[in-house]
Amino acid sequence: MKGIFYWFKDSSKMKRWIMLILVGIILASFGMANMIVPTETITFMQAAKIIAYFVIGFTCVVIGLIYINKRTMELFIEATDDRIDRDEKVNVNSLIFNKKIYNKGPKIVVIGGGSGLNTTLEGLKKHTSNIIAVVTVSDYGENFGANNETMLYKQFEDIKNGIASLAIEDDSKMKELLNYHFTEGSLKGISFPDLYFAAMNDISKNSAEAVKDSNGIFKICGNVLPVTKDKMKICAELENGYLIEEKSQIAETVYDKLTKINRVYLNPTNCKALPEVIEAIKEADGIIIGPGSLYTNVIPNLLVNGVTRALKETKAIKLYVCNIMTEPGLTDNYSVADHINAIIEHCGEGIIDYCLYDTGEVIPEFIKKYNLDGAELVEQNLSDIKDKKIKLIKENMSIIKDDFVRHNSMIIADTLIKMICDDLKFQDKQNEPEYILMNSKLQADKEIKKEIKRNAKNKKGKENNRKTARKTKSKFASKYSDRIESIKLSDEKASKRKKARQVKKETKVENIQDKEKIEEMLKQKEEILKAYRESKENKEVIRPKDYDEIRKEKINKFNNGK
Repeated sequence: MKGIFYWFKDSSKMKRWIMLILVGIILASFGMANMIVPTETITFMQAAKIIAYFVIGFTCVVIGLIYINKRTMELFIEATDDRIDRDEKVNVNSLIFNKKIYNKGPKIVVIGGGSGLNTTLEGLKKHTSNIIAVVTVSDYGENFGANNETMLYKQFEDIKNGIASLAIEDDSKMKELLNYHFTEGSLKGISFPDLYFAAMNDISKNSAEAVKDSNGIFKICGNVLPVTKDKMKICAELENGYLIEEKSQIAETVYDKLTKINRVYLNPTNCKALPEVIEAIKEADGIIIGPGSLYTNVIPNLLVNGVTRALKETKAIKLYVCNIMTEPGLTDNYSVADHINAIIEHCGEGIIDYCLYDTGEVIPEFIKKYNLDGAELVEQNLSDIKDKKIKLIKENMSIIKDDFVRHNSMIIADTLIKMICDDLKFQDKQNEPEYILMNSKLQADKEIKKEIKRNAKNKKGKENNRKTARKTKSKFASKYSDRIESIKLSDEKASKRKKARQVKKETKVENIQDKEKIEEMLKQKEEILKAYRESKENKEVIRPKDYDEIRKEKINKFNNGK
């Protein structure tokens, strides 16, 4: 009974639809009654009225049933999903993608590390909760000198960032908590993750177990797993034969030695992958490799025993996301082909099915900023790829975030989901719930993006004439018109400042010349006063003349003499 009475509360918003259904039944019944038991001979107008009553009543019943079912679904979601704010209206269009009920999203494995991994995870969690992020734990045995104790848990950096990126809510306090450093007291300078993982290491059996337990504690959208529970170090062999046994020194040493990396390897070499990682790769629908540091995040994950073999045996779609910018000391002057070939040389062919790379249309101002640090755009050279079976996908996926060039997380996620949909369609599985859900989500996202672009164009059209701009401006100029305008304004300001400095300099010169004239006149005045004093001492009665009179006499004397 309580459930029935709940429907009549104001918060349930059900009474209106119940009333509409009742009105529809009454109208439909009235029309049926007049048709079955007519009081008199039915004329054309009376028949039309009967039909109208019946149609309107039937329509009200259908609309009421649709909306009462829709509202029932909303109430069910509100009651079972604690992620939804009770005070906010539930968007029914997004209910079919709710991860609590439709946890049928594709199984995705992401292999990488660094900021690239975080970007990819943020895009994927909008499509599925079946995400496994595989990261390296590679700082064991590193020598940090005096800070060795405070840096003891630096190996959990990628794991910490992965957990933060998979937070169910984007505005969650989890990211803030996992990046928090104490600023006062005895804990000053220590980060919260250091304390947390120190405690979890004591509670759990080992670091790997601590990470797996953390997935449940933070209630994230997916799981983050270390690639292995064995202690290991990432080492590098340079082209000149020099060996580097600490990951943190690879880039610096390569830069100082003016050479390149020949290969990277793990020490010890017999590190075994976690069984959960191998199982996730085998059961995955799609696998994303990268983006991330090629030699310190991506390839080391693939070198752990069992990972490469599982990747070659899996039927999942394997997408490699190439970096947008090179890394100083690691991938200097590398092209897209060089990135792919480095993976093939370390792991063999069959690791990559598709390669997603950027068009290189990055705002020049930010390229210059990276150039100052020794980085540059990854060259789009595709001619020397060793594995000719790899399909290449070119997308404009670079965005500026916090003054850094980052990958567009939604383009990466949409590209992989579309591939999975195409694969299901090829297998004639268009009627599968998984395909319907993913395809509907992709179509909805496309419509949203089109609407956003349309609104942006309309807004820009009000500010200036877009039609004339299209005729006169190039594609590059129209795309970066705002940026170009800002550069012009800055140049104008710089030229104005230069002119102002020049005027100031000239004014200063004029002031100096005026000062010299004044000093000369003062000297003349002093000489006249001196002559007057001398004449007074000689007791010559001479009337003191005014300065201007004396000056006039001297000028007249000079002119007469001339």
